[in-house]
Amino acid sequence: MAAQANRVMALSEWEGRWQDGKTGWHQPQVHKLLENNLDKVLCGRKEVRFFFPLCGKAIDMKWLADKGHSVVGVEISEKAIKQFFEEQNLTYSEASVPDTPGAKVFKSSDGKISLYQCDLYKFSSDVAGQFGGIWDRGSLVAINPCDRERYAALITSLMDKNCRYLLDTLLYNPQLYKGPPFLVSDEDVKNLFGKTCDVAFLQSEDGLMERHKEEGLDSLTEQVHLLTLKAN
Repeated sequence: MAAQANRVMALSEWEGRWQDGKTGWHQPQVHKLLENNLDKVLCGRKEVRFFFPLCGKAIDMKWLADKGHSVVGVEISEKAIKQFFEEQNLTYSEASVPDTPGAKVFKSSDGKISLYQCDLYKFSSDVAGQFGGIWDRGSLVAINPCDRERYAALITSLMDKNCRYLLDTLLYNPQLYKGPPFLVSDEDVKNLFGKTCDVAFLQSEDGLMERHKEEGLDSLTEQVHLLTLKAN
């Protein structure tokens, strides 16, 4: 991790990647680790409110909405948000967000999907309440390592008492690739969330793709943990 500790990506760089179509992290199908572990997140619950940090145009959002759940996402790129609605054939409205200067919210006509276009750290439970489920894929691994404590505090503040937080992370040799996405070890997860959450490891699998090999990596493991708030 020391090799990546000082690596910083500006929001403008992320917006630029969307503008230039350099979005190799986007998946054209529902993420299989979400699909495999959804029952553990739901625990029999219906109509769960899900939060997607740094949501991009993830197909997973439409998939969950089609199952009767609602989704709130945050994304800096307006292009990504508009592409999501257009590619999923969803009509939507656009409005400014009260008390959050510069922020916009894009809502599907059926009200099931609301995507906020703003800096993640300007979002809070005051904007959209708390959530019963969180799917964190490509978010914790994307934020600047120096911001992780701040990120963990935000995410836990968005969890309602019954929230089940599915966290997707990556393991690889950080000497071979500077990130993002960044290495997030099991120890990192426990250090960030262990004081406030119970952390359970669920699954890991080989995640090495051709684009990772092109970056110089020879192995990459993708894994998921399930986090729940500790009882007071």
